[in-house]
Amino acid sequence: MTTANAYPVTQTIRTIGILGGGQLGMMLAQAALPLGYQCVFLEDNADCPASLYGKVFSSEQLDEFIAAADVFTLEFENTPTATVEQLAHLSKSGSKQGMFPPPLALDIAQDRLKEKGMFNELDIATVPFMAVNSEAELKQACAELGLPIVLKTSRGGYDGKGQFVIKEDSDIKAAWHELKDAVSGKGSLTPTPAPLIAEGFINFSREVSIIAVRAQNGQVRCYDLVENHHHHGILAKTRAPAVGTSHLFQQATDAITTVMNHLGYVGVMALELFVSKDARGNDYLLANEIAPRVHNSGHWSIEGAITSQFENHIRAVVNLPLGDTDNVHPAIMLNVLGQYPDISAVLNIDGAHYHSYHKAEREDRKIAHITLMPNDVADLEPALAKLVAVLPNKVGLDKKLAPTMTDKQALVSVPEQSTNAETERTLENTKSDVKGSQKDALAEALLKTDKAEK
Repeated sequence: MTTANAYPVTQTIRTIGILGGGQLGMMLAQAALPLGYQCVFLEDNADCPASLYGKVFSSEQLDEFIAAADVFTLEFENTPTATVEQLAHLSKSGSKQGMFPPPLALDIAQDRLKEKGMFNELDIATVPFMAVNSEAELKQACAELGLPIVLKTSRGGYDGKGQFVIKEDSDIKAAWHELKDAVSGKGSLTPTPAPLIAEGFINFSREVSIIAVRAQNGQVRCYDLVENHHHHGILAKTRAPAVGTSHLFQQATDAITTVMNHLGYVGVMALELFVSKDARGNDYLLANEIAPRVHNSGHWSIEGAITSQFENHIRAVVNLPLGDTDNVHPAIMLNVLGQYPDISAVLNIDGAHYHSYHKAEREDRKIAHITLMPNDVADLEPALAKLVAVLPNKVGLDKKLAPTMTDKQALVSVPEQSTNAETERTLENTKSDVKGSQKDALAEALLKTDKAEK
């Protein structure tokens, strides 16, 4: 395909290099094309979803990937920081146009202690927590935080691995024995020696997230707060906007704007939050974690916002003006997990928009999402019921279509990095879980692209 004379003379960016080639990379490329930009991807799975939209380079082809792109971004936060720092250095030298987000954002997002420490430094409330380097320090944390607590690796860990819920003193020894290798960097949990983190438990009424985009000139635009529900540790449903959260919107926007400004961030970021109550019964927000990328809880924005999170991320990366983030219509987004539904049955529901990720079916794998936007808001819940009925994997929604998190306030732990969805699994499993060379590290990280979106 020729691209001769396809770009304005003043356009210095033609190709965007994306670290990762999963569905997020695919949807970023979909958003880039109408704006006149091509994308290439660094991904070890040659048949990844993004391969439909651009050339895929393996981790062994890092130099070729760099040569093929003018500016860089990422779709999953477990990218080795050394790779991101290399790309950022190229930008500082003037040979490339930028690496967004900056390395500091990944350094923070990959370390739960640094992340919570940053929140507290910026006066953003979190669950109480302590660093743990020994069994003695773990006993001290249990005494100071009070039981139950959840003990986690501060780095690495995913899909419920890398954590242990301590409900009584007799659990302390077993918890330390299971996770102690992470402190020295031994075992399979994380190759980087790092303290464990002990987190206190909280009461919360529901789980929400806010997505924002920050431009290279510092402008920030925020999307509506949305409410998230999970099934077996994976996001099942997002409702946009979250009903009854207007009084919390300013607190959420202040928090994510403060974080983005602190990090010198460029692009889309998600901030996952819990709605709790103070001693007087007033709602307030607790920060759980940041996701330095476009986020699953923002997929509704493709149809439901004036400018989608994907387009706004591309705009920020190539230094175009940001688009309006207003919600154009209330929506519900469902993830399709494991098995594809009959697309005709889905599209027979008024207001249904179907997005396939072109992935092979596999248990609990995110292979598509569906956004519901019927013309009449009153039809949202009936449309949801119809959709759940035709889904092979009903992600638990057939049993609780009407209730929300508000209806089942429970004592749970703030979930871990990479998926706040572990709250649901904590409830279901009696609170027992939750989240060599540079090329070798990059290859290992690229194999986890699926997990990064959980």
